[in-house]
Amino acid sequence: MASVVKINVLTVPAEQREVLEKRFASRAGAVEGADGFEWFELLRPLEGTDQYLVYTRWRDEASFQAWMEGSMKAAHGGGAQGGPQGQGGPEGEGGERPKPAATGSTLWSFEVVQSASPTA
Repeated sequence: MASVVKINVLTVPAEQREVLEKRFASRAGAVEGADGFEWFELLRPLEGTDQYLVYTRWRDEASFQAWMEGSMKAAHGGGAQGGPQGQGGPEGEGGERPKPAATGSTLWSFEVVQSASPTA
């Protein structure tokens, strides 16, 4: 069975980039313990786009779906804010959820067909 990759494409206005990155940093460890989780990367755009990529790799689709329905949904207030992997954040003062850092989100799904790592 091949691993699956999920890439969440987050449209983030320039003034919200720091907010988004701080929210992800504050969640360090939130996904690493999930069954079937293999890899995570938050990719910041360098030029020509305002879209961040949130890359996760999973043992299989079932592992990703179990995480989405479990700890990810709980972290995002039952799924009411934020979407997959991260637009929402910790609750603000008075218990209200802060405004999402991203203005849009699209989830791409891929199956790993080939991969390579350094040989030395």
